[in-house]
Amino acid sequence: MAVNSPLPVAADLKPVAGIRLGHAEAGIRKANRKDVLVMELAPTATVSGVFTTNRFCAAPVQVCKAHLEGLHMSSGPIRALVVNTGNANAGTGDAGLAAANKTCSALADLLGCEAAQILPFSTGVILEPLPVDRLIAGLPQAITNLKEDNWFLAAESIMTTDTQPKAASATVQVGSHTVTMTGISKGAGMIKPNMATMLGYLAMDAKVAQPVLDHLIKQAADKSFNCITIDGDTSTNDSFILIATGVGSLEVNDIDTPEYAILAKAVIDLSQKLAHMIIRDGEGATKFISIAVEQGRDLDECRKIAYSIAHSPLVKTAFFASDPNLGRILAAIGYAGVNDLDVSKLDLYLDDVLVAKNGGRNPEYREEDGQRVMKQSEITIRVKLGRGDVETTVWTCDLSHDYVTINADYRS
Repeated sequence: MAVNSPLPVAADLKPVAGIRLGHAEAGIRKANRKDVLVMELAPTATVSGVFTTNRFCAAPVQVCKAHLEGLHMSSGPIRALVVNTGNANAGTGDAGLAAANKTCSALADLLGCEAAQILPFSTGVILEPLPVDRLIAGLPQAITNLKEDNWFLAAESIMTTDTQPKAASATVQVGSHTVTMTGISKGAGMIKPNMATMLGYLAMDAKVAQPVLDHLIKQAADKSFNCITIDGDTSTNDSFILIATGVGSLEVNDIDTPEYAILAKAVIDLSQKLAHMIIRDGEGATKFISIAVEQGRDLDECRKIAYSIAHSPLVKTAFFASDPNLGRILAAIGYAGVNDLDVSKLDLYLDDVLVAKNGGRNPEYREEDGQRVMKQSEITIRVKLGRGDVETTVWTCDLSHDYVTINADYRS
């Protein structure tokens, strides 16, 4: 069960004009399970993406990058996205690339566009051939199901070890224009930022110029999906896609405008919400942990320290057990790779409890206060470095017995 994350309500997910979604049960890995999703876009849409930095990136990631890089060529705008679960099509060599391209061609034939106008995505087991014929056989069913208000079923269709679908909507007023946006994401394990961390799709009905959208997605990813980690493993298939369908009344052609600032804040806020859902549904998670590093010299050192804490198995297991063995946090800070860190200036808090002061145990700290905080389902670790004015926050979860069980049995 996700930590303090209620199940999305289908009726609360707002249709976004200019995008329709349809699902199918193709039997990619298991029968009677939604495992194919098609998203059809209006011809006015602009699309941008950021992807995993894993050098073993999956075949669909390679194809997506190529198709997005070819947007200004004769193939025309992106017209559809197709996602399958159950099989990652990663570690599959030339055969995997052929399967991803075959999927694009099949969907393009059904929609009357070019294969280069399709973006493919896969998630699931690595190093197994994609049953591409089953995927293609499911495409007509997905197209038959295409609807603007299918966001909840779409979120279900991209799940793997997720315990619940992840989806959210927002509306924002930009001058006289109302912009509607809805997004879905998936991920519960193999989550570590470097972009990205999972699969995520966010659509809005504004008209946004391609260079502006390319800037916005990087800004949004850096403040949301690139600030979460469950287990420190960067997946082979991670992708975050931002879609502006272009059928609404708002038009944004420059990042140096008030309209862009308002729109960007709304996209970042919704992206953070979707990213938090991933952490709250982390495999075996029982606690949602925010790690704020403050008073740093630069963003790089703040992130190094935050992720060092977030990735430490000793820290994460202590939080699962509600054991205030907080010297583990200090140790993680110390080996984060900030070589000139003056620990004598460092303060450490658990929520409002000052644990360490000037690099040592706070004389007034009581272990029962630390344990009180660690028993909560939502916890904030604050680290004050005392060396500047830069800060950052990352989000993670604890590490439980169930994480091992889920991953030991993942292919069963």
